[in-house]
Amino acid sequence: MFYGLNNFIKKIFPKRLFYRALIIVAAPVIILQITISIVFFDSIWIKANKGMTRSLVSEIETLFDVYKSNQTKENIKQITDLYKKNFDFVINIKSDELLPVTRSDRRFSPMDRSLRREMKSTFQNNFWFDTVTYIDLVDLRIKTNNEVIQIFFPKDKIAPSSVRVFVLWLTVPSLLLITIALIFLKNQTRPLVKLSKAAERFGKGELVDDLRPSGALEIRKATYEFDRMMKRINRHLAQRSEMLSGISHDLRTPLTRLKLQLAMMDKKDLAEKMTNDIDEMEKMLSDYLQYAKSQAEENSTKINLSNMITEILKNYDKNRCEFEKSEIIEIEGRKNLIKRCIINIIGNGLAYGDKIKIQIKKSINGGIIIIEDNGPGIAESELLNVFKPFYRIDKSRGLNKSGVGLGLSIAQDIIKSHGGNITLSKSKMGGLLVKISLPF
Repeated sequence: MFYGLNNFIKKIFPKRLFYRALIIVAAPVIILQITISIVFFDSIWIKANKGMTRSLVSEIETLFDVYKSNQTKENIKQITDLYKKNFDFVINIKSDELLPVTRSDRRFSPMDRSLRREMKSTFQNNFWFDTVTYIDLVDLRIKTNNEVIQIFFPKDKIAPSSVRVFVLWLTVPSLLLITIALIFLKNQTRPLVKLSKAAERFGKGELVDDLRPSGALEIRKATYEFDRMMKRINRHLAQRSEMLSGISHDLRTPLTRLKLQLAMMDKKDLAEKMTNDIDEMEKMLSDYLQYAKSQAEENSTKINLSNMITEILKNYDKNRCEFEKSEIIEIEGRKNLIKRCIINIIGNGLAYGDKIKIQIKKSINGGIIIIEDNGPGIAESELLNVFKPFYRIDKSRGLNKSGVGLGLSIAQDIIKSHGGNITLSKSKMGGLLVKISLPF
């Protein structure tokens, strides 16, 4: 039971910190105001209304007693004048008239309900009143033997006038407090929003150089530590790239000397074989360097996927490449890296197949690129292994025939660094299907 209730609360509860904090601040204020309103309405307003109504009915009852004791014109005039002067009553006595049949009192109005109850206890059902027709007056009519006594009296005799003032003082301070709380909460959550956006950008491999600690002490400390961690990671990546660049440069120099020496050898067959080995070593060095630089710093820009793929396919045979265009899809990313990733996959497909097919689709959260080929494909048991660095499939296929098994690792790193995903599966064309998902 409690587990289901907990899940229900989680579903209806806001997901963002700002709105959760707003509920924590505003809910007690609203509950307190509702409680005070209920207590005031029940204990003070209704009791005051009941007392005022009872006092009014007593005045009317006194009026009837005096009227019944002496019904001369002089006495009637004297009574009406006194009640008008002292109680602000307007009294009309109508002979041979009946009470209205139409009911005009409000059933759920506390004022009408209280007046109806007190009048009924004194005059039974020989009365009728109207609190709706006039804004500030109540029309009360009481049936006697052959007459109807009509009395107009102010509404404030049966309804406390302080209710509106009370409601005003109850509502305005609450709205003011909630507005102030909104401003303070917005200022407190803004640094957290900036920190989360900076973490998201850094996770996508973007350069974050505008992060400044702000807000509460705990948020400042978290921002400061995140900034230090980010700088350490960037420094490590830079050192790795510099180290591999240095190794590549240092190894290429002796390899170049070996090539020159082999070119001067008399045994041309042996020299050619050794030259091929040296070329493969240079290709390996280039792949190592490309893998190390796959996280190179580059500013993100808006990328039109359709235009980018059309530009890439200009370098390939049109008869071997089929591209299905759809609606315009734009994403945020580093164009050169994404371009390198797609070129690697297209090159791989054309190296092992005769034809490739490319599709782009739009999803709820981003764009999808699907690249299929009609090559030999990859066994299902090897689909995850091919993403490992330096992993090659001997019996089926690698990323390229002279590579060292880094192409798909580089492609996966590029896509993951943009917050996307890359998966492999069996293509309808018989080969490999590569599905790339990139967020907007």
